[in-house]
Amino acid sequence: MIDLYTWNTPNGRKISVALEEIGLPYRVKPVDITKNQQFDPHFLSFSPNNRIPAIIDAEGPGGQPISVFESGAILLYLAEKTGRFLPRDLRARVPVLEWLMWQMGGFGPMPGQVHHFLMQPEGPARDYGLKRYHAETQRLYGVLDRRLAGRDYVATDGEPSIADFAILGWAWRHDRHQVPFDALPNVAAWYERMMARPATAKGFEVALS
Repeated sequence: MIDLYTWNTPNGRKISVALEEIGLPYRVKPVDITKNQQFDPHFLSFSPNNRIPAIIDAEGPGGQPISVFESGAILLYLAEKTGRFLPRDLRARVPVLEWLMWQMGGFGPMPGQVHHFLMQPEGPARDYGLKRYHAETQRLYGVLDRRLAGRDYVATDGEPSIADFAILGWAWRHDRHQVPFDALPNVAAWYERMMARPATAKGFEVALS
């Protein structure tokens, strides 16, 4: 059994989606970041960066418990554990790793800054921050749209990969990023395709209270 420490954020939803898609049994352990529960000493003992999500797998390598923090590391762990959604062939694996790192390094931090500045009082600092980070977020959506031209999934053929789960967690917030899909037909089609998957949809509906 896997304990998933999470909250209703893009990074948290990546993992509930992946667990539903993979079909591993798990229990949700809500960490209410609006109440600073991410600073609880127990949580910090296995998630030292005080960020959700994190997991504890009671049946880790060698049958011994293991904890994993950072959403990208969790996705890689789950894929390696089960042999699902990450090709074993190195040539086929490389694009999945590339697009997973693309999400972790850009398509997450940049929209996250848009979220931050949208909540700030109106003024020059807010305007500058929004202009800078919204432009970069739009650029990243454009990169994704070009990548998805003629493709069903971001990095693999036939079925999605952990890269799709990672990117979808943030595309789920596209309205909040103020990035409509009108000019992103390939992203729009991919998003609809992913959300039509029953396991993916269930991952976004996991109760957190």
